[in-house]
Amino acid sequence: MNRNVHGLFGSPLRNLTAVIVFMLAIIVVSTIGYMANGWSFTDAFYMVILTVYTVGYQEIRPINTPALHVLTVSTIVFGCTGMIFLTGALVQVFTVGQITQLLGTKRVTSELEKLKDHVIICGFGRIGVMLAKELKDGGAAFMILERNEGRIAQAEALGYLCLQADAADEAALKTAGIDRARILATVLPDDSVNVFVTLSARSLNPKIQIIARGEVPTTESKLIYAGADKVVLPTHIGAERMAEMILYPETARFIRGSDRMRDFDKTLRDLGLELELIVVPDNAGAVGVTVGDLETRAKGGFFIVQLDRRSGDTLTRPAASEKIEAGDGVLIVSRGQAANAASLLKAPAERVRAGRTRF
Repeated sequence: MNRNVHGLFGSPLRNLTAVIVFMLAIIVVSTIGYMANGWSFTDAFYMVILTVYTVGYQEIRPINTPALHVLTVSTIVFGCTGMIFLTGALVQVFTVGQITQLLGTKRVTSELEKLKDHVIICGFGRIGVMLAKELKDGGAAFMILERNEGRIAQAEALGYLCLQADAADEAALKTAGIDRARILATVLPDDSVNVFVTLSARSLNPKIQIIARGEVPTTESKLIYAGADKVVLPTHIGAERMAEMILYPETARFIRGSDRMRDFDKTLRDLGLELELIVVPDNAGAVGVTVGDLETRAKGGFFIVQLDRRSGDTLTRPAASEKIEAGDGVLIVSRGQAANAASLLKAPAERVRAGRTRF
């Protein structure tokens, strides 16, 4: 519909540019014409401007020759006509812009009203761009909330449904269909704003699943308290991935280094499972615990499929009696709770108190 509007009126900016060029040509030619008849530049330019803008105070000098008569009549006809077109072009620029904006807003609103069980992405920065691409590739319905005009233009160019608004505004969340949405992912670079968005979203839809981004690890607890179901720390995850590649390059290459394994990982996620490699710290409570005991503590939340020893040995399908050692890379399959599994494997050993001494 926007293309139909532009087709009806033509390109407003192109029309305006053409009219401005035409008017400049009239002013320059007429000024030169008066100067050729013996007028000074100041008098000639002043006369042309008065004539073109139809002010007509009085003639600067007598128009008493046939050449001046023709020049003046030509300036009146072409100049006044040009001013009419210039006024029309200016009106067209503003009107078409408003019509386009109105039609665009109505189109977005109409499409948003049709959405159900969709994903709301708050923020279209570095993480938002990647998230939107993955969701599009996966065929998920989603929309983007972003207040930056440049990023909105980028999202529209990619064909994404988006709304230019502040995600922290409850009215914007309502327009985005927060009451009908399945998941809200707030991936803004500001932790405090993510906390506020999480609070607002949870109050508007208690049943929605909220995934929040956190920059600082200490923000994780705040986001959980605000109502987030899951918290993602991109910096922390990036560091873990790099550590995997350094400490256990073969396993890291195995689980992430091929299209086949990425497809397998996607299939697991579709089934609600996650494949994750977790490095056990030296002071973790899991050190010395058997594989069977750890899986029992997890209550079915995950099971261990491989152990990468710090020494370089790899144990595939380790026995239940195999003990976890410090520095082990533990490859697990979890029921969509990799964060809980990481907490269990990395949690420091509890210190036992005997009198005034802790062991």
